[in-house]
Amino acid sequence: MKTSLTICLCSLALALASLAQSPAPPQAPPPGAPPQAASPGAPAAVNPAAPAQLPTTNLPPGAPGAPAPPGAAISPAAPGATVTATLSPAPTAAQSPSAAAEPSGGLVGSNWLIDKFHKGGPIMWPILIVSIIGLTVVIERIFWWTARWFRRDPKRIEKVFTAIENGDLTEASKLSRGSRDPVLRMMWNGLNHQHASLQGALQVAAGIEIKRAGRFLVVMDTLVTLAPLLGLLGTITGLIRSFSFLGNEELAVQAVTGGIAEALIATACGLGIAIFALIPFNFFTSRVSNLEFELQTAATNLEVMLGAQTAAREMEIAGGTPSSGKGASI
Repeated sequence: MKTSLTICLCSLALALASLAQSPAPPQAPPPGAPPQAASPGAPAAVNPAAPAQLPTTNLPPGAPGAPAPPGAAISPAAPGATVTATLSPAPTAAQSPSAAAEPSGGLVGSNWLIDKFHKGGPIMWPILIVSIIGLTVVIERIFWWTARWFRRDPKRIEKVFTAIENGDLTEASKLSRGSRDPVLRMMWNGLNHQHASLQGALQVAAGIEIKRAGRFLVVMDTLVTLAPLLGLLGTITGLIRSFSFLGNEELAVQAVTGGIAEALIATACGLGIAIFALIPFNFFTSRVSNLEFELQTAATNLEVMLGAQTAAREMEIAGGTPSSGKGASI
């Protein structure tokens, strides 16, 4: 169980580290800045050494407004003439939706989780610690109860009871020795200490098994109660932060909404952790109760059978009939 607990803690640490390393979203270049790299669909660059191409017009050569042929001398404008040039703005390329920078992370992405965590305020750190502890305890208990389910051996328990009923205590002790079933371990402890105190030996062994099964249940019970209280504390701190900015009219709206968001996020996280820990806590508590009932039933049957065997021997020693002793056995 210690190995599984260590593995759970390491996996949680790796998960938190991966959430913290979120990639930064790509930034768009500022307006007017030259592009760093040409896109595949961009037009080719103009060579400065190439001769300038004149615009094509439908006017005949020599007409007013027609471009001069290459190499022709341009006469100066007549005095008093006014030259009017109309500059058309350069066409801007429409930005396609695919070229726009998409923010990294979605609704369940690491950026969203980290952003909500920071908006929850400083009370989110204790809530995070509580959630890690609760998840670790739940995983460890699941592994323990799964292993116990594979360790159950009801057929051997029936064989032990059959051997005790037949009066073969040596065979019963041999069958129950070395077993990993908690019921068989308790029975072996009782058979080996029946001459000193059978009931005391059974109670001690049963208490050890129940303590192993109920380990960390106190921690889960504390987390179920502590998580909503931490969420309520986050609600109070968020409301205090909201009301502290009401005097400033410029920052009142933004500060109040931020404080209310902090209160709601902390409350939601606290209630979520409590709900998550409550269901496994009730399940594990019921399993411990079932194990306690099984141990009590096996201990009672063992005491009755050994008591009947002892009474039969006493009657045989006293000169009584063996049949009367056997008839008292259950």
